[in-house]
Amino acid sequence: MNSDKVKAGVQRAPHRSLLRACGLNDDDFEKPFIGIANSYTDIVPGHIHLRELVEYVKQGIREAGGIPFEFDTMAICDGIAMNHEGMKYSLASREIVVSTVESMTMGHCFDGLVMIPSCDKVVPGMLMAAARLDVPSIFVTGGPMEPGSFKDKNADLITVFEAVGELSSGKITEEELYELECCACPGAGSCSG
Repeated sequence: MNSDKVKAGVQRAPHRSLLRACGLNDDDFEKPFIGIANSYTDIVPGHIHLRELVEYVKQGIREAGGIPFEFDTMAICDGIAMNHEGMKYSLASREIVVSTVESMTMGHCFDGLVMIPSCDKVVPGMLMAAARLDVPSIFVTGGPMEPGSFKDKNADLITVFEAVGELSSGKITEEELYELECCACPGAGSCSG
């Protein structure tokens, strides 16, 4: 196992000592170490539910005989970062995701990875990391956001962006824009639109 680099033999006693501080025991050192790259954050709708997914993944890894190790990556919401200086950081964040996954995997000698991404910079960032690492990897995405409903029609983030233009041209009122804003993105998931 790749993880033997951090857990097997007398030279790895210091490594095992640190791993014991994380709750591992003798039996755990015979099992594969599986990294879980989680892009949870509570400011991005596509990621707010990923902690719950991770718990199921951890359970599955344990049931399959592995030891799960969760670590976080960053996630920037393009929709929130749009139309201000923050947009300059969105694409660059993909490279930070790649580097985070690669660094954590190489630094801790994981035998496999489960990537839990969402949204359009984190998914490719984790895919790029998997390609660089050549470590067995599984992806479990957060899935799409369901559309909202406005005036008996589906509404989503794109609908809200378009409505800002409609307000400027007098096609809708501020009250209608507000109603749409409040219902177009009803819950967790990658932006619908």
